[in-house]
Amino acid sequence: MQMKTASLAAVSASVGLSIHKGKTKVLKFRAENSNPITLDGETLENVESFTYLGSIIDEQGGSDADVKARIGKARTAFLQLKNIWNSKQLSTNIKVRIFNTNVKAVSSTIWS
Repeated sequence: MQMKTASLAAVSASVGLSIHKGKTKVLKFRAENSNPITLDGETLENVESFTYLGSIIDEQGGSDADVKARIGKARTAFLQLKNIWNSKQLSTNIKVRIFNTNVKAVSSTIWS
């Protein structure tokens, strides 16, 4: 992995790009080698998980953390409308329309 990192840095530099060492993190997945990855003599930070394009990626390689986070976001959207769900002044039809336009919209956004 160290060789690939050095190669990436060299190719990036050849086209005028630089790798920001402070923003660059290392996540090892099923790594046999536990040696730290360095870039220009600086050791890159190891992390257990990070979010990439809205998805949580972790060392286990599974999607458990990501699914839990997405369910939590949908649950939050649902619970923010608690006063509407408990309202006696709104018909069930109106509540269903609110659910479809708000809760389902959040759910579909976080799953896409």
